[in-house]
This record gives sequence, C-alpha cells and structure tokens, in this order.
Amino acid sequence: MILLPDPQTYQKFARNQPIFELMTAWIADNIEKLNIQLVMCTGDLVNQNEMINPNGTNADQPSKTQWEAVARSFNILDGKVPYMLAAGNHDYGYSNITVRRTNYNKYFPIDKNFLTQKGIREVALNAEEIPTLENAVYEFTSPQKKKFLLLNLEFAPRDTILNWAKAVIAKKKYQNHTVILLTHSYLNYKSEHIENEKYEITDGNYGTAVWQKLVQPSTNIQMVFSGHIAAPDEVKRHIGFRTDKNIAGKIVNQMTFNAQALGGGWHGNGGDGWLRILEFLPDGRTVKVKTFSPLFAISPSTRYLSWRKASYDEFEFYLD
Repeated sequence: MILLPDPQTYQKFARNQPIFELMTAWIADNIEKLNIQLVMCTGDLVNQNEMINPNGTNADQPSKTQWEAVARSFNILDGKVPYMLAAGNHDYGYSNITVRRTNYNKYFPIDKNFLTQKGIREVALNAEEIPTLENAVYEFTSPQKKKFLLLNLEFAPRDTILNWAKAVIAKKKYQNHTVILLTHSYLNYKSEHIENEKYEITDGNYGTAVWQKLVQPSTNIQMVFSGHIAAPDEVKRHIGFRTDKNIAGKIVNQMTFNAQALGGGWHGNGGDGWLRILEFLPDGRTVKVKTFSPLFAISPSTRYLSWRKASYDEFEFYLD
C-alpha cells in the first residue's frame, strides 16, 4: 500500500501541482513492481474548498483549479489501482471548515475509479445527506488471502458516523477482517490522541473521542492512518506513531504521516514529494514502513536524498 500525505500545499500553487502529479505517476509506474494493492491519502486534498480570488500569497489558484488539479493527479491511477481519500478540514467550508459543505463528491464521485467502486461495500450519508466516499468501507483481499476492510471517515467524524462505522465493522461477515481506519486528524506530533481543535463546527469528534467511541471498543480495527499536523521544515512535527490495545486485547498501530510544510514551509514546494510505502510481508503480521520521495528520485544528482532513513521514518510494526 502507498500512503500519500496531505496534498493541499501542492494544489494551492500552480508551480507545485506537477510535483503531486509526479507522485501519482510514480505510483502508476510501480504498481506491478511493488505489487501495489491500494493507495490511501490522508486528506486536505485542497487548501481552500470554495475560494474564488486567491491573494497570491496563501494561494495563487482558485479552489476550482485546486480541485481540478488534485483530481487530475489521481486520474493517472484510475483503472490501474484502487484509492481511498480522506476528507480534511480544508476540504470543507470556504478556506477551512466552518460548515460541512464540500466539493469532494463533485471531483471524487464513487464511480470515478471503477477499481475503487468495485470494492466499496458500505457508504454513509455526508452532512448534506448524500452518499459519498467521505464515509465508506472498501473491502479487499491480500495476495496471502487475508481479508481487509478500509474504513474511510470524514474530518472530525460526527457521532452518527462513528455509530454507523462501529455497527458496520461489527457485522458478522466482517468480524474476521483486519480493519484499517483512514481519517484526517487523529494524532499530534507527540503521538498523543488529539483532544480538541479550534474549529467552528460543534458536531465533530477528534482523536481522543474517535479512539474512545470507535477504535478501542471495536475488536477488529488494527491500524489507524491520518495526516493533518505540520510545522515549517520540521519532519518530526509532521509525524506520529503509537500502539494501544483494543477491547479484544489486540494491538492497534496508529500512524500519522504528513509532509505539507517540508520543502520551504507553508509557501514552499508542498512537501518535497514524500510518501510512505507500506509493505505487508507474507507472514501476515509484519508491516515494513519506508519513506520515499519520487521528486528526489527522478534525478541521478538528488537520488541519494530520496529515502529518509531515521528510525521514525523506516521501521516495522506488527499485526495481531
């Protein structure tokens, strides 16, 4: 599997948009070589959901162009590999979430990629009462015949969504599946569950509540992936990892990965092209994590920079 971080800083500047296209093009080129079964993205697909007149500093692209650019990048993967994309706080409202109105479904409808659509098993209504991929369950089987569910949830999911998700993954037909939760905001850079955030919405659940209401009481969620956090040019402020046990005593591996303020900060290149490769080994338990940049890898003169080798960027975790 490939985990893509928040694309928002790539999309808000015209000069950065080709970098994200390079990232998805690299994925397409390596589907067979790496046996890529699924691509995930942590959300904040755009920097502003409904901005008409960018000021040239925080963005030089209107929202329509940002949405078109990120959709174009994922077009490269359509019909080649399934992908699931979280909806982040910047994908709602005007420039940030004030209301749960989004253009997500306009640019990423359920039938955009038939390979994704083929694996969708359950879909919930978004805040506008439309069934979308903002809250959806994707089922797939690994080459070792291990059954997985990817549970994709909206930013700061509402109680109705957490209740829906909990009921879905508790169904008898899914009880023996390994469940992955993908959502935008969950851990901070200290690897703590996020207690609260200062957004105007009042119906959301952040990391602590998502853990308490959904992840910990469930018997089959074993992985949680998220993004959201960042600080200018500080790698460690973009990442987090922790393990806890759920109600069944199974280890839940929880990983946050982002890169949006690397490569020059909030007005930089969007994140230096960093993504994560998650290699699931044939033993059915071991997952190897590697952090790689197709941007650095594209040139022989910078290829030596294309792998981050620190212990927090290259490691293993284990499934029960």
